[in-house]
Amino acid sequence: MKKLILASGSPRRKELLSKIGLEFEVIPSNYEENLPDDIFTYEKIETLALNKAKEVLSRVNEDAIIISADTVVVLNNKILGKPHSKSEAFNMISSLSNNTHEVITAIAMIDVSTQKTIVHSKSTKVTFRKIEPNEVEKYISTNEPYDKAGAYAAQGLASVFIEKIDGCFNNVVGISTFEVDKMLKEIM
Repeated sequence: MKKLILASGSPRRKELLSKIGLEFEVIPSNYEENLPDDIFTYEKIETLALNKAKEVLSRVNEDAIIISADTVVVLNNKILGKPHSKSEAFNMISSLSNNTHEVITAIAMIDVSTQKTIVHSKSTKVTFRKIEPNEVEKYISTNEPYDKAGAYAAQGLASVFIEKIDGCFNNVVGISTFEVDKMLKEIM
């Protein structure tokens, strides 16, 4: 098997890929994640993931497969990114309360030597129970929401808000290991 490079500094992605026995080097992408607006399209999220991989590709001179990913939380076709303030985190969690949203992760892979490129997206539906405003306040005071798309970590303290998950749990955490395995077979 070729050398694998994870173009992400996400500890969650690193942990998930390690759990399925993959050995890889981590070279975080320096690609600046800028979306023109907050309206969701698969093309936007897939382009972000691919551009992250291409940025790492520009710095790699060895035979390897680069794996990158980008995850977004989508509610009513609107992307909920990482909150930048307490009020933004409060509004995001409140909007997810008693609602079903989607977590979409785009995964891009590039074979450095052949330049073969594949990009796939995986979508998972997540339903939150009704969350009282005091619960939201308590949650955002933990600082867990601030580095997370949609202001929550499904594997963390916010797990008590999740009533139902329809699809791949690992996709919600950071990357679908099922999808990564399938894509590695496709690219090799």
